[in-house]
Amino acid sequence: MKGLIQYFYEIKLNKAILWCYLIWYIVIVYFYFDPSPKIWTNAVGISAVIGTALLLSVSSGRSNQRDYWQTFRLYLMPFCVSSFFALIKDQGFIIIISPKLGETLVAMLWCGLFLLVVSVIKLIK
Repeated sequence: MKGLIQYFYEIKLNKAILWCYLIWYIVIVYFYFDPSPKIWTNAVGISAVIGTALLLSVSSGRSNQRDYWQTFRLYLMPFCVSSFFALIKDQGFIIIISPKLGETLVAMLWCGLFLLVVSVIKLIK
């Protein structure tokens, strides 16, 4: 738990935004989950192709040292994007905003709560 608190104490704005993206994704998946294997296998395939391309684009080739969290994110992002848009297809979304106000408010609430917790940790430490 100490490690997690330290992580959130040191977190920069760009990483906090990425956490909010993940929270938004999880909320929308909760509301629109579809167990169809086609959605998830396509998402894995797209993740493999695009994640590898992203990994190649950010690697300099000079260092053997890998940032495993960055590598994980480079594969996770295309998975989330492709599965997100497969789930919301024909649902009336405006980009990432749900047509149902309650769903959008839930996603915003969780992101706000996350940012509040991070802010409290930074103020207390």
